Amino acid sequence: MTAPAKTLRAQLFEILRPNAPTPAGRRWRKAHLVILAVGLLAVILLSVDEFSVQNRVFLRAAIWCVTLFFLVEYVARLWVAPELPHMADVPPLAARLRWAGSVPGLIGLLAIMPAIMLAGGYSIAGTDAASIFCILWILKLGLHAPAFGTLARVISNERAPIASVLIVFAILLMSAATGAHIVERDGQPQQFGSLPNAMWWSVVTLTTTGYGDVVPLTPVGRIIGSLLMISGIAVLALMTGVLATGFAQEERRREYLRVWDQVTRVPIFASLGVVTLSEIVGKLRTRYYPARVLVLRRGDPGDSMFFICDGEVEVRLPTGGTVRLGDGAFFGEMSLLNRQPRAASIVTTAPTTLLVLYASDFYEIASHIPALAEAVENEARRRHEENLGRHSGASTPGGTKA
Repeated sequence: MTAPAKTLRAQLFEILRPNAPTPAGRRWRKAHLVILAVGLLAVILLSVDEFSVQNRVFLRAAIWCVTLFFLVEYVARLWVAPELPHMADVPPLAARLRWAGSVPGLIGLLAIMPAIMLAGGYSIAGTDAASIFCILWILKLGLHAPAFGTLARVISNERAPIASVLIVFAILLMSAATGAHIVERDGQPQQFGSLPNAMWWSVVTLTTTGYGDVVPLTPVGRIIGSLLMISGIAVLALMTGVLATGFAQEERRREYLRVWDQVTRVPIFASLGVVTLSEIVGKLRTRYYPARVLVLRRGDPGDSMFFICDGEVEVRLPTGGTVRLGDGAFFGEMSLLNRQPRAASIVTTAPTTLLVLYASDFYEIASHIPALAEAVENEARRRHEENLGRHSGASTPGGTKA
């Protein structure tokens, strides 16, 4: 039974979807970034008064073309909003309203503000207007940074330790500002005569910025400043450690889920239980290759094997023949099992997603999951016999050459 054909809206969503792995999606993101760069460059150059009138007219035309592009994009994204996974059970109108009120929707709306202002009778002229458009458009770069979502999850997951570090920061800030205000206000009433002024010095010192515009002069004030600088290094190092740990944990979780999704597409893993599958997922690594890219070269060390999640590769045999492997197949197991250099070169024929299993991890898994190792060995034996048959057929009268 064939799957139903995708609607035009679903096809357009596959292109506009953030981080879409399809070639069309990647081309769209590249084009979007190029057009955004052109728009930002035109906005920046428009603020230069030395440009001639003709050049400024050209720059304004470029800005309006980019604005029109963003307007078409906004309408298209608004139309495909019901295709979003979390909008599956929401009526189309409600889904579009929810998307319009989301962060991507609001950023898209801000990007078309020049068109809205034009409709309202405003004109694009002057440095101030150009600066506003530049600020609005730069926000769209955030839509190309999936790490922003990761950052939000890290802050949410690590909110307790982050709050503790911020509390320590506030305690040090207020304590140092109060001490400096007490001991320095008589000698420097303009710089330390009030707590807000003293807090400015405290913030600059605690963050180790050190502008040097305000410095304590008394011995006690300098002692407070020295302790504050040392404390600032410790607080910043603590905050860095918290965020780095959170990012590492979030990236491991994302990689685990990404690999799990890919593993379920490989038939050789389909019969394994959840517990066994989770052990394998932790050992695999995902690799993405565009078309016509060399994955393995003949003679390379046989230190890993590959499973094809989606896509296709071509095995270029030493005899000059080729074999194509598609979804669910695997390769590289023969040299891994025999601990010999690669006997063939592997080239992708289409954009391909591979799972990599290194030799050390393979033998560790083989000791716990004999069935998986046996399946890989059987396939390696079958391919070896098949290659022998091809060589025999090539040298025997009436034989066929692969």
